[in-house]
Amino acid sequence: MKFGKKVISLQAAMSLLVATVVILALAVTGFLISREVVQETDKHLTDKALDIARMVAHSPLVIDALEGKEDDRQIQSFTSEIGRMTQVKFIVVMDMNHIRKSHPDQTKVGKRFVGGDEDKAMAGKEYISVADGTLGKSLRAFEPIRNAAGKQVGVVAVGILMDRVEAAKAQSARNIYIGVIVGVLVGAAGALVLARKVKKILFGLEPFQIAGLLQERNAMLESVREGILAVDHEEKIVVANAEAVRIFQRRGLVGPLVGKNIEEVMPESRLRHVLESGRAEVDQEYGLNGLTLVVNRVPVTVENQVVGAIATFRDKTELKQLAEQLTGVKSYAEALRVQAHEFLNKLHVILGLVHIGEYDKLSSFIQHITDHYQMEVGAVSRLVKEPVLAGFLLSKYSYAREHGVTLHLSGDCPLPLPRDPELVGEMITILGNLIDNGIEAVEGGEKKEISVFLKYDGTVFSCSVQDSGGGIPDEIRGDIFKQGFSTKGKNRGYGLYLVESSVEKLGGTLVVTSDGDGTTFTINLPYKAKDESS
Repeated sequence: MKFGKKVISLQAAMSLLVATVVILALAVTGFLISREVVQETDKHLTDKALDIARMVAHSPLVIDALEGKEDDRQIQSFTSEIGRMTQVKFIVVMDMNHIRKSHPDQTKVGKRFVGGDEDKAMAGKEYISVADGTLGKSLRAFEPIRNAAGKQVGVVAVGILMDRVEAAKAQSARNIYIGVIVGVLVGAAGALVLARKVKKILFGLEPFQIAGLLQERNAMLESVREGILAVDHEEKIVVANAEAVRIFQRRGLVGPLVGKNIEEVMPESRLRHVLESGRAEVDQEYGLNGLTLVVNRVPVTVENQVVGAIATFRDKTELKQLAEQLTGVKSYAEALRVQAHEFLNKLHVILGLVHIGEYDKLSSFIQHITDHYQMEVGAVSRLVKEPVLAGFLLSKYSYAREHGVTLHLSGDCPLPLPRDPELVGEMITILGNLIDNGIEAVEGGEKKEISVFLKYDGTVFSCSVQDSGGGIPDEIRGDIFKQGFSTKGKNRGYGLYLVESSVEKLGGTLVVTSDGDGTTFTINLPYKAKDESS
């Protein structure tokens, strides 16, 4: 958090802010309460003095004594007792001539009242006054004394010294201030505890660090090529990156995604199952309005509790195109490696024949190589007009030779260029995986031959790949096209799965026949030549 050019920690800022608010609130409250309490204390003392004055003024003893019916010395005894019980400083009863009939100092009885503020009481009024008397400055309550006929016969003055009044007010205010100070200390301690708790919840990060992390997270989410959806434990979408929005918009799903239930956007998304089971699901296919997505679903766990789930997904077509590109590069690189190795061996033979002077054998060897190469090139170029597919098949010749396998390529007519260029990639996937599987099937056998037959009738392209291996056991024949299924170890079992997927994508058929003499895969695909009319 920034104050001017200085940056202070969240803990210090929260402590300072909360403490300031508490101090200001308590200070204002304390001031208002203190003023109210002081006023109430003043009113209490005033009411007390008036109540005592009224009580004395209505005493029959006092009235009779002032009328001469009783000994006026009884007034001194009566007021002294009342003063002792009520803790007031003085109770002075005077007649209409301002002569005192009672006083705390008995020597002042019979003398004129001092203060000069009793005139209104002599005129029959009740009131409060502050004046200096013989005992000092005091708060005085004046009350006229009347007999039964209503005639005024005297005045009573009840006094409380001002130093006592001020002391009572100060004590009341002091109690308030002590409460305010205690409240401020407690508020400051609470602010410190709260700040530490908040900082612990935020893993010790400052607000600017959290803002930076949020910006970085958003930038990363928006930059990835995969669509990302995150849901909370109630299956509500809380995060949807730009790629996810783009994919859903392509399928006609417009509008904001955040806040919606995942089932509204991706029916049968299985994120509910992930939330309940807490187990991840990876590389699963999911159909969305005709679009096939490859989805990964993982739970989000905090303190051993599943609090949400994240789904990442990408268009399967894009992934397949990428895989095909990588496969093609790998195949070309492998073909170059094999041909370079094969060519190097032949150069060694030629060099050896030159050294020993066997020029006739050298000529025959070179002629044999040339004829063999021309035969392979001629067979491929005669049957396949597409240069990428032709080069791929030539690479398979070299790959088969390196593994000691004989590859035969035949057909009944040339295969023209396809109208759809993407078809070439699918055909490379199909033929490449079938030939590779055939090479692996015959490597351990006595007869190591693979036959590839190509046929085109103008509308349908047919190819068959036959090997001389031991065939496919009946018990696993139904599993060979499953993703990841293999009898050759881990990280295998994708070749035939890709073959079947490509055939299904192109709307073709796939037939497998297998016995003890080998296995034959037959593929039929719709095929339109480039020069055909639509």
